[in-house]
Amino acid sequence: MTSAGAEPAPPVRPVAPAALAEPVAPVGRGWTAALALANGAIWVGWYGPLQILLARQAGDFAPGTGMQKEALLAWVTAAGAAVSLVANPFFGALSDRTTARCGRRTPWIAAGTAGGALSLLLLAGARGPVTMAAGWCLVQLTLNAAFAAVTAAVPDRVPRSRRGAVGGWLGAAQLLGVVGGTGLATLAGGVAAGYAACAVFTVAGVLPYLLLHRDLRLAAADRPAWSWRGFLAGFLLSPRRHPDLAWAWLTRFLVNLSNALVLLYLLYYLRDRIRYGDPGRGVLVLTAVNGATLLATVVAGGVWSDRVGRRKPFVVASGVLMAAATAALAVWPTWPGAVVAAAVLGVGFGVFTSVDFALMTDVLPAAPDRGKDLGVINVANALPQVAAPALAAPVVTHLGGYRVLYLLAAAAAVAGALLVGRIRGVD
Repeated sequence: MTSAGAEPAPPVRPVAPAALAEPVAPVGRGWTAALALANGAIWVGWYGPLQILLARQAGDFAPGTGMQKEALLAWVTAAGAAVSLVANPFFGALSDRTTARCGRRTPWIAAGTAGGALSLLLLAGARGPVTMAAGWCLVQLTLNAAFAAVTAAVPDRVPRSRRGAVGGWLGAAQLLGVVGGTGLATLAGGVAAGYAACAVFTVAGVLPYLLLHRDLRLAAADRPAWSWRGFLAGFLLSPRRHPDLAWAWLTRFLVNLSNALVLLYLLYYLRDRIRYGDPGRGVLVLTAVNGATLLATVVAGGVWSDRVGRRKPFVVASGVLMAAATAALAVWPTWPGAVVAAAVLGVGFGVFTSVDFALMTDVLPAAPDRGKDLGVINVANALPQVAAPALAAPVVTHLGGYRVLYLLAAAAAVAGALLVGRIRGVD
């Protein structure tokens, strides 16, 4: 009962469980460093093969297939990317529902990393295009399980006001993973040794996060009710219900498509268009230049975005820079032109990587589905790996060559930069 004239007490709101609550306490530097290292290690497992090893295997296996090496590489990478399209949101959704004692995300990070290392070793023993494609699909399946859980840990643990900075460190680690994977694949001394080096580094890089940091545990009572229909329906991205998420997804897809078109045939571009003497080492040099400028901007861009409380202007500027760099590859096909383009591309993609990641976590619809929703968003990273070969192979071989290919990539980056303005719920 209440006394006369007294207002009734406000209703008591249920407190969200820790695993589902919006985080407010900042994470420590050790947690950020360990998660970033794990993220970078996963990218080593992807980009050692993508930049060097798969191209070399395609060159070895193509003569016996009647296919050009570019076409064989396109088919293999497209098959792996198709697996990634399904694996990332699927494992993200499974991690959302995991009630293991060690947490929601940790089991999938551990299992995915171990499976990825074994898959890389299997890929090293490929003896033809079929086993090469099967091995790459296994790498994509397993490492996407780990990657989905790693990215979902950020909205689980990091307050919104700090996600630009944390996204910057993850982006820096991603770039170092690309450089490290390319370096290991180039310097290991052969295809099999390159795969083995990438596998070992992937496991070693993920272990500190698994061993030193505890994950948030989801109680069985807080797990959503199960139904196959509801589980499968959750993967559909509804532009009408969540328009900001849809526009953010399209922005990421277009910018990543631009980047994928640049990277896919970089080894062949140096060898066949520029006539660079050692294209393998040329890829390593360009990757290092790109990495240096990306590292100079990726963390700073994220921190700056956090401080001003805005995301979209940074995405627009980064897309324009990437378009300019990509167009330079089309109109200035020389080694100095490639070096300049790599440097400018690193600046643009560095800012985009950190700020876009924060933007994605800002538009997530519901806490119980963070892993699944981020997995759907991460499809915008994998789908360009399917679309890029489908676009690039006919363009390079029949529709104008590398000049047209890189102009197409520049147009995709500009479109992604402009469409971010359609997002209404984020400044």
